[in-house]
Amino acid sequence: MGRSQALPRDGGTGEFGPDADDTGCPMLHVDMDAFFASVEIRRRPELRGKPVIVGGAGPRGVVSSASYEARAYGVRSAMPGARARRLCPHAVFLPVDGPAIAAASRAVMAIFRDMTPLVEPVSVDEAFLDVSGAGRLLGRPAEIAAAIRRRVLDEQGLTCSVGVAPTKFVAKLASTRAKPDGLAVVPVDRVLDFLHPLPVEALWGVGERSAEVLRRLGLVRVGDLAQAPPGMLRSALGEAAAQHLHELSWGRDPRSVVPEHVEKSIGAETTFDVDVSDQDVLRRALLALAGKTAGRLRRAGQIGRTVAIKVRLADFRTFSRSRTLPVATDVTREIFETAWALFQALGTGERIRLVGVRVEGLSPVDAAPRQLTLGEKDSGWREAERAADAAAARFGAGVVRPASLLGGRTEPQSGRRPPAV
Repeated sequence: MGRSQALPRDGGTGEFGPDADDTGCPMLHVDMDAFFASVEIRRRPELRGKPVIVGGAGPRGVVSSASYEARAYGVRSAMPGARARRLCPHAVFLPVDGPAIAAASRAVMAIFRDMTPLVEPVSVDEAFLDVSGAGRLLGRPAEIAAAIRRRVLDEQGLTCSVGVAPTKFVAKLASTRAKPDGLAVVPVDRVLDFLHPLPVEALWGVGERSAEVLRRLGLVRVGDLAQAPPGMLRSALGEAAAQHLHELSWGRDPRSVVPEHVEKSIGAETTFDVDVSDQDVLRRALLALAGKTAGRLRRAGQIGRTVAIKVRLADFRTFSRSRTLPVATDVTREIFETAWALFQALGTGERIRLVGVRVEGLSPVDAAPRQLTLGEKDSGWREAERAADAAAARFGAGVVRPASLLGGRTEPQSGRRPPAV
């Protein structure tokens, strides 16, 4: 979606407030408010009311989330951390706590699924819900939305904004309008009144470049695009994009909520604060990323056959390499050895900005037959890593790590280990 800050807030009793007619509006979009920052503030109440920025504060760091107090200074998600510090030098900068975010996400998604089985997570902090079958038990869509907001606040100490509309696209726009901590309803007969005054950037698929093309044609608002001759749109944007945006501009979005999301790959990557060429540093980074990837596979109950790496050089040239294994795996050692072999085969001696490791070709671990090797021990690396997972769950992440990562510096230039994103 485009620049959501262009949408006016309507979380109260305005024309698209919670008392609007929600007949024929089964689609809800629930979006957690400043999720990463809110999770940190929840466990550190002394930060409430202060500008909090979650993400990298270094020269290559990126803002993952910012509290609304920090946003008042112009800080936004995906902004370089260095710029965020210039805009708000007195902000509290915190790293991303992956396990805490994942736990909070699971908790709020469980609340959504208590309301309806038709839940489609979009990311860790937002989801679409189809409540068309929940009316008899839970009430009108707006009442269900209000109940969700109450439960998220009461049970998790977090706030969310909810959009209620006839379609997924309009529900997403409505939740943006409701932010922060609000509820907006777009009635069936008011969709175009809601949609047409919005800037064209509000349409899915309109980025900065296509928005500039549309503005040059005099198409500034969604209503302008809706009334534009189809031939003009096709000439400017191409057949597929023109058709897609024309349909959205009239509020037409036939997509249903798809509750099952099949993960196609699992991985981790890191951007160094300072470009790196030291092979030992790069080896340690790939080992750490292989470990994160393997842990995420095990938590998801998945194994995969294809190991892939991504390498971005200092000049931003990016290379990807992959290799398919004879047997699917979720073991750090196997993933790392393959990733390191791929990296060595790449043969680049240039300074490197980013490295990443991914495992693809996933399948459920319980459904995949395990191929035994003659003379194989009853317990091996897989069992050792599962034991390490149990120790980490009880005593905290990092309590068990590969020996080669202990006492070493993955990134000697900056003195910190690269965080996987």
